Amino acid sequence: MLDTYVFGWIICVTLSAFAICNFVFAGKKFCASLETDAAMCAENITTAAGECRQSKRDGEVDVVIVGAGVAGSALAYTLGKDGRQVLVIERDLSEPDRIVGELLQPGGYLKLIELGLEDCVDKIDAQQVFGYALFKDGKHIRLSYPLEKFHSDVAGRSFHNGRFIQRMREKAASLPNVRLEQGTVTSLLEEKGVIKGVQYKTKDSQELSVCAPFTIVCDGCFSNLRRSLCNPKVDVPSCFVGLVLENCELPYANHGHVILGEPSPVLFYPISSTEIRCLVDIPGQKVPSISNGEMAKYLKTVIAPQVPHELHDAFIAAVDKGRIRTMPNRSMPAAPHPTPGALLMGDAFNMRHPLTGGGMTVALSDIVVLRNLLRPLRDLNDAPSLCKYLESFYTLRKPVASTINTLAGALYKVFCASPDPARKEMRQACFDYLSLGGQFSEGPISLLSGLNPRPLTLVLHFFAVAIYGVGRLLLPFPSPKRIWIGLRLISSASGIIMPIIKAEGVRQMFFPTTVPAYYRNPPLA
Repeated sequence: MLDTYVFGWIICVTLSAFAICNFVFAGKKFCASLETDAAMCAENITTAAGECRQSKRDGEVDVVIVGAGVAGSALAYTLGKDGRQVLVIERDLSEPDRIVGELLQPGGYLKLIELGLEDCVDKIDAQQVFGYALFKDGKHIRLSYPLEKFHSDVAGRSFHNGRFIQRMREKAASLPNVRLEQGTVTSLLEEKGVIKGVQYKTKDSQELSVCAPFTIVCDGCFSNLRRSLCNPKVDVPSCFVGLVLENCELPYANHGHVILGEPSPVLFYPISSTEIRCLVDIPGQKVPSISNGEMAKYLKTVIAPQVPHELHDAFIAAVDKGRIRTMPNRSMPAAPHPTPGALLMGDAFNMRHPLTGGGMTVALSDIVVLRNLLRPLRDLNDAPSLCKYLESFYTLRKPVASTINTLAGALYKVFCASPDPARKEMRQACFDYLSLGGQFSEGPISLLSGLNPRPLTLVLHFFAVAIYGVGRLLLPFPSPKRIWIGLRLISSASGIIMPIIKAEGVRQMFFPTTVPAYYRNPPLA
């Protein structure tokens, strides 16, 4: 009863605070076209007027997908299963070796089931994940996913990213109407403002082109095509340093572990039955050199003392082993300019800090939205009408995408250490708020897991944490200094979350039904 009373009091105060906040919505339209004078390959013909048309000699292609990562492979299988003729062009079809994209939240696993791809986590030694453990200053708490309403198989999954992608590729290639080809796409083919296909270079350096009514670009975080289809604003807030720990066990089995360390979080989670991934976050874009030993020294002297004792020796052994990897963490709000004949998906379209492991969940959710929009269409040849219709995609994806994006960005800033007393209080308040249990922990963890894609619930919990922190400062007796820190805490919380919400789009996040595209009907066949 006390928990419910306190939670109700916090929500009431939070709603009042939320009501007086003025969100700023700004939209930008960026129009650009990519002019490409490409020679058509044997599978295509070029008319005297320069129009791109497809030869039916080898069968028509309905969709060209650029990239066969998680998004591209899942999309190819999904559209192929719906009867589309799909060609996937991937730069390298060998097994990827990455240090991110290894944790799929329960919400993402549910999308995997919805797409018929749940068996892709089988036979790769994937591990079930049931929640998180949070460590700070010698204290720790366990936060379990609220999975009581789901089948026993529903949980998070962690695995080797490359193994998962290879299983997805195999699943897509098993369909007779899906073809995977190794090649590097160099440009999009445009004709009178409409994307007609792509030009690419094969493995043996042959220049080819392929035309299709619809091109979907899923070429990942390093995309060289996104500038043709959106207005990218890529931020690199930090870098991950990756290690693999062996011959040790996590303090909480089958849980992700987040250490609120100095200067920023350290993550541990299983990626197989014998291996644990460690990701050390280093703020900024500059990291200590690996080649001259500065990185090893940094990990041993700064990070190792903050690692739980159960993992300390394995951590040192992994550093000594020397296979240290780095990866810049990118964040990029979705800022498309709809282009007839083409669409952006996956990390080429939208990225968030990987702290919360939400990237694959967003990508799979986007694929479900796109699949449902395309299913009523018999053909995709009317590019302008299709483009207008698919404007609804950008609104329909928002509940899941904006919740996960906003939470990832906000949590990263809260979890990073800071000399600012207000930020210190916010960090401690977040840890203590989650420690309360009940609705205080279940609400945030359901948002993080992708099981509760409700942006308003996220904002309410975020400001509830801030107000909880202020309440601790003012009780039992407020002082001028504590009142000042409390005011700065509220200001700091607003400064963290408001820019993220603005970038996501206030109207699409909180009032999607007021967006005209929300009600867009399929074009007439």
